[in-house]
Amino acid sequence: MRDWLLKIRQSQNKTHEDVATNCRITRQFYSMIESGERTPSVHTAKKIAKILGFNWTKFYEDEDSKAV
Repeated sequence: MRDWLLKIRQSQNKTHEDVATNCRITRQFYSMIESGERTPSVHTAKKIAKILGFNWTKFYEDEDSKAV
C-alpha cells in the first residue's frame, strides 16, 4: 500500500476517479497503483505527480526502500 499517495490524494479531497480521469487512465488502474499492486510507467507517474503536486520519482524511491 502506498499510504503516502493515499494521504496526498485525500488531503486534496480528490477521488480515485478525479486522478484517473485527469491522467487518462482507468479508475481501476489508479486504484492498483495506489494500493501498490502496480507501478506506473514514468509517463503515468509524471502525470499523477503533476496532478497531486509531488516529485514523480517518489514512486520509485518507495519501491527501492522496500527492496532494502
